[in-house]
Amino acid sequence: MSYTAPIRDMQFVLRELAGLEQVAKLPGYEEATPDVVDAILEEAGKFAGEVLAPLNYSGDQQGAMWKDGEVTMPAGFKEAYRQFVDNGWNAIGAEPEYGGQGMPKLVVAAVNEMWKASNMAFSLCPLLTTGAIEALVLTGTDEQKAKYLPKMIQGTWTGTMNLTEPQAGSDLALVRTRAVPQGDGTYKIFGQKIFITYGEHDMTDNIIHLVLARTPDAPEGVKGISLFVVPKFLVSEDGSLGARNDVRCVSIEHKLGIHASPTAVLAYGDHGGAIGYLVGKENEGLKYMFIMMNAARFAVGLEGVAIAERAYQQALAYAKERLQGRDLGDGSGPVPIIRHPDIRRMLMLMKSQAEATRALAYVVAAAHDAAFRHPDADERKRNQAFVDLMIPVVKGWSTETGIDIASLGIQIHGGMGFIEETGAAQHLRDARITTIYEGTTGIQANDLIGRKIAREGGATIKAVIGLMRQVDAQLAQQGGPDFAAIHRSLSQGIQALGEAVDHVVKNFSADIKSVHVGAVPFLKLFGIVAGGWQMARAALVAQKKLAAGEGDAAFYRTKITTARFYADHVLAQAPSLAYTVVNGAAGALQLAEEQF
Repeated sequence: MSYTAPIRDMQFVLRELAGLEQVAKLPGYEEATPDVVDAILEEAGKFAGEVLAPLNYSGDQQGAMWKDGEVTMPAGFKEAYRQFVDNGWNAIGAEPEYGGQGMPKLVVAAVNEMWKASNMAFSLCPLLTTGAIEALVLTGTDEQKAKYLPKMIQGTWTGTMNLTEPQAGSDLALVRTRAVPQGDGTYKIFGQKIFITYGEHDMTDNIIHLVLARTPDAPEGVKGISLFVVPKFLVSEDGSLGARNDVRCVSIEHKLGIHASPTAVLAYGDHGGAIGYLVGKENEGLKYMFIMMNAARFAVGLEGVAIAERAYQQALAYAKERLQGRDLGDGSGPVPIIRHPDIRRMLMLMKSQAEATRALAYVVAAAHDAAFRHPDADERKRNQAFVDLMIPVVKGWSTETGIDIASLGIQIHGGMGFIEETGAAQHLRDARITTIYEGTTGIQANDLIGRKIAREGGATIKAVIGLMRQVDAQLAQQGGPDFAAIHRSLSQGIQALGEAVDHVVKNFSADIKSVHVGAVPFLKLFGIVAGGWQMARAALVAQKKLAAGEGDAAFYRTKITTARFYADHVLAQAPSLAYTVVNGAAGALQLAEEQF
């Protein structure tokens, strides 16, 4: 159950597909040179493999423990977190103004993939803290930034986001938590929040909660939600910790997976009111929370990439060792099961999709950096439009794919995969929440077809399809059966995606329910084709390197082979998905009317 960070593939994607060299030229990112980034990846890989990965199985078996309002983390987690903070990992992507290292999101994405792959439950703590940091950086007052950000960035304090309530899951219009102004600039918070990741733990001495609540005169619905900082311990003027605030963990959830990550039920105001501080303006909390939400959605997409990589590594190691059956070619046996064609097919499904999801996520991370730091306003705008379009795809497609790959890992293990001791089952259990976190796949798909495509008449996605066609034209100029196959599947995939986009744009207003029936198939279609686009780019780079006699020839040949497999086994699904998007609504809507 060991984990080795796939640094070679990460380096390839960072440099050849995501454009690390160009990102390092952006103002403020000049220190992200290839040698510095390589050193970061090497050290992160060591920490992930040597410190976090060994705690993954034991943390799952032991789980976080709740007693009398306090949560005790599994053995080793507190010490690992202290080492994580002391080594500066919590601050790697944060603003230098408040003690961060200011690395671009592209580099941070690669490092975060390692944390998630080695120990997903552990990685959730810095994930939520990062989201809270981003919200405060962009919307907090100078006083709030000075009071909370340095210690949150350092990791001395952690952060949470408090949205969900028992009666309000994804529908935040139903939030009932109250914020009563006290006349001195503070508010008293009353209510209950559920599903709060790392809402209580013993790894730091303070937790900074960002809480959605309503003021007494707030309008109904989402327009009446405000955002508040509610620290577990109040913070004095000199930065020291004061009295315990009136927020208590009344229980933690018993979950299918990520047992080492405490998912808390938090009660605010049972003893007079929890002291809270308004962030930004009243009634604009939902807008601010979406700052955290978008960061978290990308991060959860990386969880899909990470769990796919971890499950693949374990399945590959097992397939090389497990002796069973006879070789179909010469009848010898027993042989390692990796010799069996169907095992190889499943391993290649795992490998190719893990690489496709990684490539797409890193490319989106690089676009985020350009949207944030590029000196040209038009370039910033163009990249931001691409990021906004792709976030639901990275989140939705990568996590759905991660679940599929974790399930394949169990299949390769056979009966032993269903036994907890092998660890293969944990990957599937841990992965299952990722398609629900920060908005289900259906919510991501609705956001994609509505806000990101129909609202602008498909302008951004059509521009992306144009970029895909440019790559396809390059494929057509290559010789040999591998590139012919990749070209054929990508060309058909692009055509299928274009037809589906036209259907969404044309029919969204007139027949919105029918279009939404195809939303999730559309998201899968877009993800598969976008992944094929990146795999094709990788194959073209590999071919160029081979022709020039540069680098590791075996690595580049494998890149081409993997892209060919993806084209034949994954990208080939695109036309059928497009058919479902265009024609698949009638049955679902009719059943809903007649039988449900």
